[in-house]
Amino acid sequence: MLFNSLDFAIFLPIVFLLYWFVFNKKVSYQNVLVVLASYIFYGWGDWTFLSLILISTIIDYSVGIGLSKENNQTKRKVLLWISIIVNLGFLGFFKYYNFFIDNFISAFSFLGADITAGSLNIILPVGISFYTFQTLSYTVDIYKRKLEPTKDFIAFSAFVSFFPQLVAGPIERATHLLPQFYAKRTFNRDKAVDGLRQILWGLFKKIVIADNCAHYANLIFNNSDAYSGSTLALGAFFFTFQIYGDFSGYSDIAIGTSRLFGVDLRRNFNFPYFSRDIAEFWRRWHISLSTWFRDYLYIPLGGSKGGVWMKVRNTFLIFIISGFWHGANWTFVIWGALNAIYFLPLLITKSNRRNLNTIAEGKMFPTMKEFLGMLMTFSLTVLAWVFFRANDLDHAFNYLSELFSSTLFTVPEFGGKIGALISFLLIVVFMVIEWIGREGQYAMENIGLNWKRQYRWLFYYGLVLMIIGFQGKQQEFIYFQF
Repeated sequence: MLFNSLDFAIFLPIVFLLYWFVFNKKVSYQNVLVVLASYIFYGWGDWTFLSLILISTIIDYSVGIGLSKENNQTKRKVLLWISIIVNLGFLGFFKYYNFFIDNFISAFSFLGADITAGSLNIILPVGISFYTFQTLSYTVDIYKRKLEPTKDFIAFSAFVSFFPQLVAGPIERATHLLPQFYAKRTFNRDKAVDGLRQILWGLFKKIVIADNCAHYANLIFNNSDAYSGSTLALGAFFFTFQIYGDFSGYSDIAIGTSRLFGVDLRRNFNFPYFSRDIAEFWRRWHISLSTWFRDYLYIPLGGSKGGVWMKVRNTFLIFIISGFWHGANWTFVIWGALNAIYFLPLLITKSNRRNLNTIAEGKMFPTMKEFLGMLMTFSLTVLAWVFFRANDLDHAFNYLSELFSSTLFTVPEFGGKIGALISFLLIVVFMVIEWIGREGQYAMENIGLNWKRQYRWLFYYGLVLMIIGFQGKQQEFIYFQF
């Protein structure tokens, strides 16, 4: 079920009313409703893969109980590996089976051997990369004795399947989300209103910004051989805002929806395109995934404590694995490696934690140094997104080759330039609002609160009308494919 669909517009109020007015007698009743609603939400289009969520839930719940009762270290490791193998086994099969088979055949063909192995018509379960990491972190934290396992199977099921963040995050930790399903939840009007405001902003990002940009990004990327370098640069620019509006918009809707049910989710985006270096960008982009890799892979590998070689190795491993997590294509691996290359000079010079505060904090405009840093980081990010969006490596390299040709300095030529200009102006308005609200948890958190009532509601209704007006260009969320 898509957040930007009529189905969800009907589903959400029904679940909300049942949650607060019918199932509100006990927390356990509300948790049962959350699980039922989450399974309906996930299985709305296709019930086929609900069994995977249920199996992961049962196994990780059982492993958690087993770890709490077992002191023998060897047996504890066996239990942990059961969780790892099941979770990563599902992920590996559904997401990477054909990738490894195809590359295995290609490798032997290159060596002159004729290998026959058939690929399978595998459908990737929506959200498997997200809930797999979420349940896996639960068992790892119990194994490390950072968390006591729950004996409440329904609460654990709610933690695994909580519908606002089930299919595209944020990837929650059990230490943060699970205890919220134990505690009594009372309706808080201010929190609910704030949640609605964040949902509104998320829908604006998705429908007005991302889906508009998607039309022109797809037009240019899918016909890149026919366009000049300047047009290709415009295509990369539009994709840059498509993926940001799409993914951060989803996160805003997820977080805002959770607030309607008295549940707090962790922030997943922190105005990444205002970053002054690539290290700051990765502290602000897809925060739940970046911190997951930091805590469960980078730090166990030694983090930044070793020598230069260890730092370089660990950085490349994290970025390449992060890229591969996004999809079974060499383009994602190169995208990750390219970001590692961007990151290394900062790490080696120990300046990767230089920009920890908000840019131009308490000011209207950045300094020239901050502006140039932001411009450079944004430009590098745009180039990296070409690999993320390209169909394959040949497509990516050909795209960049033409982009940096002499035609880069020509006037862009493609169909629908008037619409593209409107999209560009919408991006400008969007980024101005983001800049004004950059010190909040999301752009609209504080904007308009001190305005006169009529002006505030005029602003909100303006956003609603734009969302309705651009509804016809509906696109599926990009991160559903990961």
